[in-house]
Parts: sequence; C-alpha cells; structure tokens
Amino acid sequence: MVSLNYSKEAPGLKNAGIGLGWDINATDTGGAFDLDASVFMLGAAGKIPSEKYFVFYNNKESPDNSVKHLGDSRTGEGSGDDERVTVDLTKVDPAVQEIVFVVTIHEAESRRQNFCQLRNAFIRIYDTTTDIEVTRYDLDEDFGKETAVEFGRLYKKDGEWRFQAVGQGYNSGLQSFVDKYA
Repeated sequence: MVSLNYSKEAPGLKNAGIGLGWDINATDTGGAFDLDASVFMLGAAGKIPSEKYFVFYNNKESPDNSVKHLGDSRTGEGSGDDERVTVDLTKVDPAVQEIVFVVTIHEAESRRQNFCQLRNAFIRIYDTTTDIEVTRYDLDEDFGKETAVEFGRLYKKDGEWRFQAVGQGYNSGLQSFVDKYA
C-alpha cells in the first residue's frame, strides 16, 4: 500500500528521516535477508558530484554533514525502523539539486531473494520534527518480485525542497544505481 500524506512541496520540511523495516517470513528463504537504504545526492547534471555524496552502509555521512546513515541492520530484527537515514535540508550543499532514496536487497541475485519473501517490509519518509509520514511503501505488497526500489526524491525548485514519490521497482542491485548516478 502506498500512502502520501504531504503535497509534493512537502511544506515546511526541513529535517527528513528515512525509515526502512522488514521481517523475514517463517519459510526458509535460503539465507539471511539484508535490506539496505542508500542515498544519492545529485547535482544539476543528475550525477553525484563525488563518491562522498553517495551515502550508504560504507559511507555513513555526506561531506556537508546533511545526510547521515545511522547504521546497517543485517537481519531486520525488532519492530519499527531497522535502518534509518536523516537529512537536514538546511545543510545540503547548494550544488546538490536532488536527493534520491533507494532500497536494495543485498546479494539478492546470488541468494535468490525478492521482496515477496518478506513480511512487514516498508520504506518511509517522515518529518523528523513532527514525526508525520510524508509517504510510505509496503515493499512486500507493492514490489513483490523486485529486488530494488527507487523510493522517492527530494528536489529543489524555486529555492524550495519538494518531494516526489517515485516507487519504481527493479530486478537489480545497488551497483545498478551507482552506475546510473556516478
């Protein structure tokens, strides 16, 4: 189920959070499930200005300190958000015009995994000041056969940050997004 609670302008959004959560189905999936939240901070040409503007489990903070990955969960254990990323839009480097959020299943192809093998899998963006969700995708329902999702993007228009839900599923991994945005 996709829900959108803000207008595209995301009025007043200054501090955003990305939450990613999942539980493994009781059936054997052939190994552990590791979902990963990643962020690509793009310049006007639609590419990251440098590799440091790709924030993920191995690069946890952007050079302008605006995007912070708060840690990699490799199991999805527990309730609520298993992985979180914060974005302080007041600190984003002026050269960055767009911030793209993706979720991928680590080693999905070799492990023969996809989102339908999970339950309670979701990715959401929320206002960290008010804790109001901007949008949420239920990954196991909306993207069952896929292994990656371009979730959404924040982009600058007329000096304001706006949110666009994308919700595009892929049968690929993190490297395909690196190739696209690097």
